[in-house]
Formats: sequence, structure tokens, C-alpha cells
Amino acid sequence: MNSQNEMAAHYDAGQPGFTTEDILWAAGIWSVILTLSPVIVFYLLLVA
Repeated sequence: MNSQNEMAAHYDAGQPGFTTEDILWAAGIWSVILTLSPVIVFYLLLVA
């Protein structure tokens, strides 16, 4: 219930600051990239 009020206040203020959700998204994306990159490199080495 409280998150909607925080989001509204955040957007009304118009500040471009990071929220915890942005940080969690970035951490999730980076963890996926870091876990997949060795697999992709290994695959490319096998194929090449």
C-alpha cells in the first residue's frame, strides 16, 4: 500500500535519483550477464 504513495511522491518531485528497485534491477541484469558470459565465450571457442 505504501509503495504507491512513495512512487507518486518520487515522480511528483521529479528527481532522477535511484530507487532500490532500480538497483535491484541493475543487480539482477548484471548477475545474469556475468553468469552467462563465460558460457557464451566457451560456446564461441567451441564453434570457432
